[in-house]
Amino acid sequence: MKKYSIIICTLLVLAGCSDWLSEDGAPKIDYSLYETEAGIDAALVSAYNYLRLGASGEHASAYVELGTDLFTEGSDGSWRDSFDQYGAKMGADNSLLYKLWENNYKGIGNCNLALDEVATSPVITEEKRVQSIGELRFIRAFMYFDLVQQFGRIPLVLKGSYEVQTAFKRASVGEVYDAIISDLRYGVENLPIPDKVSDVKKGKANSYVAAHLLSKVYLTRASASVEDRGKKTTDLDSALYYSEKVIKESPYQLQKNFSDLWKIDNQGNSEVIFAVQYTTNTLFNGDGNWLHLFWLAEYDNKPGMSRNIEYGRPYKRLRPTDKTLFELFDRKNDSRFYKSFQWVYYANNSKTIPKWSELKQNGEVYFTPDPDKGQVKGKNKFSLGDTAIYYSVVKTGFGSSSLNLKKYIANYSYTYFPYEAQDLKNFPTLLKHLAPNRADAVQRESGREWVRMRLGETYLIAAEAAGRKGDFDLAAKYLNVIRERAAWAEGEEKAPQYWNVEGGMKNNVQSTYKEIEVTKEQLAASDFVSFMLDERGRELLGETCRWEDLVRCEKLVDWVKKYNPKGGNIQSYHKLRPIPSNHINRLNPVGPISEEQNEGYY
Repeated sequence: MKKYSIIICTLLVLAGCSDWLSEDGAPKIDYSLYETEAGIDAALVSAYNYLRLGASGEHASAYVELGTDLFTEGSDGSWRDSFDQYGAKMGADNSLLYKLWENNYKGIGNCNLALDEVATSPVITEEKRVQSIGELRFIRAFMYFDLVQQFGRIPLVLKGSYEVQTAFKRASVGEVYDAIISDLRYGVENLPIPDKVSDVKKGKANSYVAAHLLSKVYLTRASASVEDRGKKTTDLDSALYYSEKVIKESPYQLQKNFSDLWKIDNQGNSEVIFAVQYTTNTLFNGDGNWLHLFWLAEYDNKPGMSRNIEYGRPYKRLRPTDKTLFELFDRKNDSRFYKSFQWVYYANNSKTIPKWSELKQNGEVYFTPDPDKGQVKGKNKFSLGDTAIYYSVVKTGFGSSSLNLKKYIANYSYTYFPYEAQDLKNFPTLLKHLAPNRADAVQRESGREWVRMRLGETYLIAAEAAGRKGDFDLAAKYLNVIRERAAWAEGEEKAPQYWNVEGGMKNNVQSTYKEIEVTKEQLAASDFVSFMLDERGRELLGETCRWEDLVRCEKLVDWVKKYNPKGGNIQSYHKLRPIPSNHINRLNPVGPISEEQNEGYY
């Protein structure tokens, strides 16, 4: 099978086509294959595969969730210094950033080559040509959008080449946004328009997928007040127009219960606009989706517990900040807080608990559990299904290492973690990415879809665009659609924390919507940008967009310093990532380092 390659800035080798063509049994290929319908379909499969990178390994979890106001580092992982602490390893040699750069330019190169061939193919129908161009331009725009948000000024390559190229200049951020918008507007106008959710082809672009992303691109460009992104006076109008197009015209529907969004048997539900696809078939799953690994606490060394498929393989990379636990939510009335985390673990084995430790204070001996070993009072065995671990936001008032804290938690018959007992390994686990469809408890490569766009975000884009325009009545309207779903519904059984932690009445099944409904007056009196950032945090917590949201709204440095205890090294230049040295070293000719590299990294 013939392979071809192209060097784009960093010796970006265009992906060999053997993997995706072998699935179709094609024994031989040359460039003219792109002129045929089968070749175009194969090129599209290859192009979509490049969108997998963020979830295939430790990528998006590090560069868009670590080092923010809502999540900070856990106990493990090699990316804490660079992405959470903004330390010395956040530099041009950062291999994770180079992987993003390399992957996306490979994908862009594939799209460019395929676009050139599809445009002139003499053997396909015009309908097939237009739709294929729309999909390829959507994928190219998506990859450029990821790149420009991370790196700022980047090379803008819109034509394919089979020759080695080493001379690339970085385009302005405004030029990159213009290209992204052009691609996406073509997609909105030319991609299929599904009438029903059942018509939506999972993992493929359609007109509404392009419209959602386009609304977000316009909002991102419009959000700049200091940075030069090529902002236009009509950007907010455009963001509102395209988000409302999805809300009013598309077949997508919000899930009624926030919890239902994350059920493994509800993938591709009516709210999902676009999700990167994986499979449980390991032959075709590549590296698979790893996102299920990173938000998990160390549950599997506690009494009564063993690692299993349901609770996941705990990598302990990301844990919620105090802002997330104590400031972000109205925990009593906004059900998203308790529905977003794993609070209770039920015993899945009955292993014997080791002997208790003796703790001495004021001459007395307390036979108390050793929290480091997960010991608990009153039991030396658990029955299957017993409460084995419980995390809480309750503050005891004791220090994390005090004897009083150990005495306090010794009163429980399970391993109890109030706030002061939580640490780098023990914290509430985010539920959204769990993958209980894996083959076994140690498998990393899950087949769970990676949701990149959903209708809940579309409403938030529309609300923010309206509010930034000064239309707080419309902003409140769209926000309250999300708030109504976020509230405990009429007749819904609330989490027990509603009454035993948050002060509500037991057995209360009344709706809490009126408690969290927003008014136009509230919005008008608020710091609206900060309000919307926090609302996005509540709705989209852990959905691989937070760092980019903070940068978009020019809040990154202030909010990381304020809310992330590990991020104190952050500087103003950290709003952009360093251009990878692997790229710069291969440029010929190469310009002054101030031209080739972002400020702060040379």
